[in-house]
Amino acid sequence: MESEVNDLIKEIESAKLETAEALEAFRLRFLSRNGLVQAFMGRLKEVAPEARRATGQLLNGLKVQAESAFAAGKETIEACADVGLADFPSDATLPPPPFSVGSAHPLSIVRNRILEIFRRLGFGLAEGPEIEDDWHNFTALNFPPDHPAREMQDTFFVARNPDIVLRTHTSPVQIRVLKHKQPPVRVIMPGRVYRNEAITARAHCLFHQIEGLYVDKNVSFRDLKDTLYFFVREMFGQETKIRFRASYFPFTEPSAEMDISCLICKGKGCNVCKQTGWVEILGSGMVHPNVLTASGVDPDQYSGFAFGMGV
Repeated sequence: MESEVNDLIKEIESAKLETAEALEAFRLRFLSRNGLVQAFMGRLKEVAPEARRATGQLLNGLKVQAESAFAAGKETIEACADVGLADFPSDATLPPPPFSVGSAHPLSIVRNRILEIFRRLGFGLAEGPEIEDDWHNFTALNFPPDHPAREMQDTFFVARNPDIVLRTHTSPVQIRVLKHKQPPVRVIMPGRVYRNEAITARAHCLFHQIEGLYVDKNVSFRDLKDTLYFFVREMFGQETKIRFRASYFPFTEPSAEMDISCLICKGKGCNVCKQTGWVEILGSGMVHPNVLTASGVDPDQYSGFAFGMGV
């Protein structure tokens, strides 16, 4: 009997209890009412009295070994089930199961959503440098020499000879695109911009803009409105109310700012919309003929619209 019990102990030590089925089979074989442990306990009376003590200790060791192995296997299977690993292969040489790390930044999520909407309208993607010269950032965009934006309190200047600035808007990309590509041009231009402003809950010295530009023959203000109506309803919902307000920008004429009904209070008035029920989301207008001329585009043949928004 001693050699049989030792063989069973070796079998228990080598048992792979990695599934619920294997664990149940182990229990039935060793620990059930008709299992081997009970069967050997029943044979103890067959042992000679002088050897019964030693054999009893051996059988107790067999029982403890079987119960310990069963408990360890059960704990492992339950732990794997909690983390969803029970069905994973146990081959350590296999590559690990795939899992995602981290998530997209809210700015990236909104930016990508905006770009996706305009791509469906045929807009391509264009980008430009964040460090600009005065000509691209101001002069070519029809800013007069005495415009306040050229002052140190509004713009970050990198060097003064020649004037090098951190771009104050993404509009310089319009000039760079038109200089290198004749119309028709339809592009969307995302990027970071910089302004020398006090940091508050509503403003920062670095923020993110998205600019849009469409230049072709016979482009009208109606085209601008239809494009922005489509964008707003795709971005904020079909029930969103929209209004245009006349405004002024040096690089567009006529110019308009676009408001939408407040998404927080649904137009009833709250702190976000300053009790007006409306929130401004972008500026827009028809590209000024002086901007087209500075970019090498004939304003007598082509017209276009532009718009810009903060992400």
